[in-house]
Amino acid sequence: MTDRVRFRRLPSNPDLPLPQRATEHSAGYDVRSAEGSVTLLPGEIRLVGTGLVMELPVHLECQVRPRSGLALRHGITLPNSPGTIDPDYRGELQVIMQNLGPSPVTLDRGERIAQLVFARFHAPEIVEVDEVSDTGRGDGGFGSTGTA
Repeated sequence: MTDRVRFRRLPSNPDLPLPQRATEHSAGYDVRSAEGSVTLLPGEIRLVGTGLVMELPVHLECQVRPRSGLALRHGITLPNSPGTIDPDYRGELQVIMQNLGPSPVTLDRGERIAQLVFARFHAPEIVEVDEVSDTGRGDGGFGSTGTA
């Protein structure tokens, strides 16, 4: 069975390609900016629209992740990475972008700005209890399972 993710174009995106994988074995689907030139100043965080609305099957989430080339060349990242799009969301797919580099970066319309990775998820029942089982690790947290 093949999962289908449906996309509807908004008026800001009558012509750009739908999200697509760069190679046959790519995990991520590149998504593009549907906005005119957007300049991100150093440290600036900005929402960039794709001009697409997505309909996911109820068992899939969509993770929005940075593109490694933008990160390496310009210091562009997604501060909430990976961002999660739930299957009941029907608004525009927008990407929260941040410039961590030392110089302004301009993103042109049609430029690949993020990648989408789709994953199945399970929604377990959440229950409250008085006790939880013990393990050898116990409550050892950050850095407790090994040495540097």
